[in-house]
Amino acid sequence: MKKFLMFGLFLCLTLLVGCKGQKSEINIGLLKVPNDAILAKQMGLFEQKFQELGYSVKYYTFDSGVDANKAIVSGDIDFATMGNINSLVALGSNLDAELIWIHETLGEVEALVAKSGSGIETVEDLVGKNVATTFVSTAHYVLLNVLKEAGIDDQVQLLNMRTSELSAAWLRGDIDAAYTWQPTLGTLLDNDGFVLVSSEDMIEKGYMTANVELVRKSFAQENPEVVKAYIQCMHEAYMYFEANRADALSMLALELELSVAEIELQVDGSIWTSLDEMQDAEFISGYVDTMFAQSAFLLDQDFVNRVISRAEVATFMNNSYAIGAEDADTDKN
Repeated sequence: MKKFLMFGLFLCLTLLVGCKGQKSEINIGLLKVPNDAILAKQMGLFEQKFQELGYSVKYYTFDSGVDANKAIVSGDIDFATMGNINSLVALGSNLDAELIWIHETLGEVEALVAKSGSGIETVEDLVGKNVATTFVSTAHYVLLNVLKEAGIDDQVQLLNMRTSELSAAWLRGDIDAAYTWQPTLGTLLDNDGFVLVSSEDMIEKGYMTANVELVRKSFAQENPEVVKAYIQCMHEAYMYFEANRADALSMLALELELSVAEIELQVDGSIWTSLDEMQDAEFISGYVDTMFAQSAFLLDQDFVNRVISRAEVATFMNNSYAIGAEDADTDKN
């Protein structure tokens, strides 16, 4: 009986979607981090490019990729920024999504922080302590490997918190340490925190993480000119940042309601990706290898429930829209 009810519900949803008519709005999901997507928004590039194609633009802000993936499933958003770990969860869950852009590789912008005077001086001192992070995120992935490298992965109490909850818990003294990203990381550091390990430290050990862009695959296949326009926005934002760093930092600070000094600290803790890199087969292959290795880890941690092959990761990481994007004709057909 349940199967018939589910089929009926699916049929109704399909009919409702079919009755919506031609799409006129592009829905973009963003993380509140200073990267090319946030700069493109502040520069008005999305409105410029998409209006030329006949679309308006609506923005959504997410605390992590977990919520962004939910929005992809519901069809509420077309594009979504998230950590590459959550993008692998999308792949492993067979979501209607593909990876089209790597925003930035994460370095000192994410870190494991402990409180001064807590008696914690090394990672090994976290035994028996409460350590918070946002589960199924890049920070969570690196934290688990930090603990594994130290041989204490089964001796620490991990707590799952959104970034806002994490900051509040830190200020109340409810947690001993946390692995998180800016700007929450800055709040912890400003309140008696110090860095034990950063994501930059872990890159050398093979644990590279990044913020990436997913698009609904069915939408991309039907609207390739929109995806190319999105990538053009990333390229123009990147080039503007390279040529006008001070102004770009000010624009990012305005959009994220932070000081220029805070924004500069965050930007310096990550490495933005250029269009040339996204078009480079060797660069993409390196990321495919990294994410394939991460997929095995995710399976071991029950973040995904099936084996993901390297071929699947290579197909999922679709840089075809980036090829020739700087010369693409974005006139709508």
